[in-house]
Amino acid sequence: MTELTPSIISGQAKAVRIRKSHEDLAHQTAAFFQKGVAGAANTQTAYASDIEQLELWLQTNELGTLPISSGTLAAYLSDQATVHKWATLTRRLAAIRKWHRGRKHPDPGNDEAVRLVLEGIKRSIGTEPDQAPAFDIEKLKECTRTIAPTPTGLRDKAMLLVCFAGAFRRSELVALDIDGVKFTREGAILSYQGSKTNQYGRREEKALFFSPDPATCPVRAIQDYMALLNRTSGPLFVRIRKQDAITEDRLSDKQVARVTKQYLGDDYSAHSHRASFVTIAKLNGADDSQIMQQTKHRTRTMIDRYTRVQEVVKHNAAMKLGL
Repeated sequence: MTELTPSIISGQAKAVRIRKSHEDLAHQTAAFFQKGVAGAANTQTAYASDIEQLELWLQTNELGTLPISSGTLAAYLSDQATVHKWATLTRRLAAIRKWHRGRKHPDPGNDEAVRLVLEGIKRSIGTEPDQAPAFDIEKLKECTRTIAPTPTGLRDKAMLLVCFAGAFRRSELVALDIDGVKFTREGAILSYQGSKTNQYGRREEKALFFSPDPATCPVRAIQDYMALLNRTSGPLFVRIRKQDAITEDRLSDKQVARVTKQYLGDDYSAHSHRASFVTIAKLNGADDSQIMQQTKHRTRTMIDRYTRVQEVVKHNAAMKLGL
């Protein structure tokens, strides 16, 4: 490891750079290579699970072990297409191809036969992912107004309002820390790291604003909840045990989904908050750039996807036929 050491020359301390040994440099290069191969933590976990599933499939079907041929890959994808959606298939394919390339094996996904099988699967099952349903703003207001002001209730109310108003992914919401919340005259700035579209650790910021109705204001909700924590650092959304015992254990992202279903209904998922933010903001006149400032989408494709169904209902000439 490179270090600086003082050297006394003519009575003055000077920094002398110690060169890395070849062994140190090789270790460092190997570490960077491995991190590049692994990718983001969530992707790494998903890919590892995909490879485990493939190995189980190979064993069940008595098709040997990894590495696999293009013919085996085509057969695997054909089989998986009967039970999984396109998004799952493409992620598993990416995991398999990365496993082979990282170990210097021929990439079975490069074969023309595999590409033709994928084209056939696309034409058969489609590529459009299921869209998280969006709720309307009155539904959110109604449910948050009725949440009891217990420690758990204050936490859940803050989670729901912040997740919606900040258009947070559930992994981003539970990654928030107390010292990442800065209150301003207009509301609050929430900063965090590690979003889905930011794989290199750059900090992101989202703004929340005071609402006219204190009962549904995301800024007041987070202030009320933070007053309970009585801490200045650590995770923001934490586990609360029986008898309102507040811990310092960060919530899992699955808890965001559970809270959403508990208060809004089983039809909705944690991702419904982002879908609802986009559709409600769009229908209320916000332009795409304003929406993307909060959602952190890189393109307008997802904005269009979120708003398409709502616009079919809200802006449709079939309402004016006089039937």
